[in-house]
Amino acid sequence: MRGGIAHYVALLYKHLKQKGHSVSVISFKRQYPKIFFPGKTQEDEGKELIQVQADPVLDTINPFTWIKAVLKIKKIKPGCVIFKYWMPFFAPCYAVIAFFASRVFKIKTCYICDNIIPHEKKIGDRVLSYMALKFIDFFIVQSESVKRDLLMFRPDALYTLVPHPVYEIFPDAVPKSDAREKLGIKEDNVILYFGLIRRYKGVKYLVLAMERIVKDTGARLLLCGEFYEDREEILDLIEKSSVKDKITLCDRFIPNEEVADYFCAADLVVLPYVSATQSGIVQIAYNYNKPVIVTKVGGLPEIVPDGKTGYTVEPEKPEAIADAVKKYFANKDKHDFESSVKAEKKKYSWERMVEAVEKCSNF
Repeated sequence: MRGGIAHYVALLYKHLKQKGHSVSVISFKRQYPKIFFPGKTQEDEGKELIQVQADPVLDTINPFTWIKAVLKIKKIKPGCVIFKYWMPFFAPCYAVIAFFASRVFKIKTCYICDNIIPHEKKIGDRVLSYMALKFIDFFIVQSESVKRDLLMFRPDALYTLVPHPVYEIFPDAVPKSDAREKLGIKEDNVILYFGLIRRYKGVKYLVLAMERIVKDTGARLLLCGEFYEDREEILDLIEKSSVKDKITLCDRFIPNEEVADYFCAADLVVLPYVSATQSGIVQIAYNYNKPVIVTKVGGLPEIVPDGKTGYTVEPEKPEAIADAVKKYFANKDKHDFESSVKAEKKKYSWERMVEAVEKCSNF
């Protein structure tokens, strides 16, 4: 596995172990059939930053592997089976495992929920969502918007709300000047978009905002992420832009060991999402003490206090993004955004998440 979910599991594993818990990880040998996966690879090709002893058993379209996972759980006899849940595609696999764990073996089950309702809605999502949630005893939600979605499907749900912890898995920060020299950046002002490029992430609105951003601030955009959707549209927008020489496109999945370079080179992270619940990218930015501009969708305003650790703007409005970037660079010498981020991110500790998992095991 690669990406934010894998990093999250590794960090939770690490912190649970540090608290003295015995932890077994059953992972995927294949998450998605190739026909459904838009990326280049489902494997993490970067340096492994936390050593996790995982048993790659599950194949989402092979029920025999689900039963194999059930038998492993029966043998381990854990106090609680914890699932990381983020889309209905996993419902059949998860429901079978949760049914046997909760109803047959009487083992407590818990979801850590990134999403209940997927960003890209498909036929059958509601039925699959009911299936996925049916046999779960306890839920950890990470934003108010996810809590509302959960209660829509499971009004009786036992849950606790704990914000998404900071991603502290990546390499330590490096001096901004060193990062910029390494990436060949000469501009004084640099903004960063980081993450997969999908329609719901609204990247086109940031590209459309760049003409005003460059006019007002002279900033360079680092646009870093592998295209899953809208490749031709985004490339065409960049090519037609009068400031295309101010846009650096890194069209690839950034390996773990390179993440620090991009965040440390930037002054500001911009996430122009059209829809969201929460964002792991905000938690990477906070790890490097970087302020963030987000849109007013889902749980994003909950974790980016407007005017404190960044700014919140209306979605799908390039002019609003440009105005917020301009405001940041106009105010960065007057307001200590870095200190505000350092104070804010104390809310997003792994200790709080571990306590929530312990609560699941003991309720």
